[in-house]
Amino acid sequence: MKILVVDDNPTNVIIIREILKKEEYRNIEIAASAREMFAILGVPDLDPQVKTKHSDIDLILLDMMMPEMDGIEACRIVQTYEHLRDIPIIMVTAVGDSKKLAEALDAGAGDYVTKPINKVELMARIRLALRLKQEKDWHKERDQRIQDELKLAAMVQNAVLSLPVNDRNIEIDALYKPSFELAGDLYAWYPLGDGRYGIILLDMMGHGISSSLFTMFIASVLKDTVVTYVDPEKVIQELNRRFNQLHIENQLIQYYFTAIYMVVDTRFKRIDYVNAGHPPGLLFRGEEVVKLERSSHPVGLFDRIDAEPQTVSYEDESHLVLYTDGLLEAVDGEQEDQLAFLVSHLKGDHAFDKPRMEETFFVGEPDAEQDDDKCLVWISLKEGAAE
Repeated sequence: MKILVVDDNPTNVIIIREILKKEEYRNIEIAASAREMFAILGVPDLDPQVKTKHSDIDLILLDMMMPEMDGIEACRIVQTYEHLRDIPIIMVTAVGDSKKLAEALDAGAGDYVTKPINKVELMARIRLALRLKQEKDWHKERDQRIQDELKLAAMVQNAVLSLPVNDRNIEIDALYKPSFELAGDLYAWYPLGDGRYGIILLDMMGHGISSSLFTMFIASVLKDTVVTYVDPEKVIQELNRRFNQLHIENQLIQYYFTAIYMVVDTRFKRIDYVNAGHPPGLLFRGEEVVKLERSSHPVGLFDRIDAEPQTVSYEDESHLVLYTDGLLEAVDGEQEDQLAFLVSHLKGDHAFDKPRMEETFFVGEPDAEQDDDKCLVWISLKEGAAE
């Protein structure tokens, strides 16, 4: 532990240093003024925007009354540097003015001792301040470690998302903006041969760490499920079975997810799908907008799921848009108004204008807090048929 004693009176410095040495605190720095203190702390000047070096000081004993700059003002300046705010400051003062003491505490001091210095009182306050700093440092280190692990987990989660597809008869791409480091939305697509693609978008209930873990479990079984079962009804039923295999006991929250899974057949220009409690997908064919409405309840609510498959077709160039409810919630109004807003901005060109979609749906106020994950999957269906 390194303690910095700041006092312009040599006698006071000697007294404090001897008390500390007798209590086995021998790593002591001395400063005779506020500016000397700033130099020891690594503050090059009084501009808080200037980058400062790391300080190894664990505690400051700061005299309140000093020439040029008093302890209160010096304390206030120290607090302007983020990396110095966690250093506890104990004011040493001969002033009994309660207003001055309150001003010192408001300036950032954590405690104070009065002159003449009482050894027992001084050491009690020092031990308390150092103990609190150790606890704060431990929490800060733990929080940083958690943040680093969350960032790594987010990178892993992002790596399982499918890459864009640009084939002769179909293009698939997505925009995704989690509300938290880890998210509960997942999109994926897989070639099934003969011009067919299995495409899924799901939205796990809630968001954050717990939802992301459930989402990653589904991601781990998704490819095998889609390639093995292919048909929308069977895929959704198998996902429901696998999700219910988790058997989480005594859970306070019933986890489930909404999903829309489809097989797009570019040879026969047909889309077979199951909508399990998800917002309706939107098929734009010519001037017509076809809603891919819900046909079953969400996945994971019950042991069995009746997933009734639906079929729609397209002839000329078209595009299909899937999205999660975070996109709807970004628009004010009732659900019909929200859906009308989506349709008005998604219709038109069948090609994916990614910058325009991002600006319309994913760029909000800089300081606005996003309540839910946002995801949009765009599928451009081209006119030519596969050979």
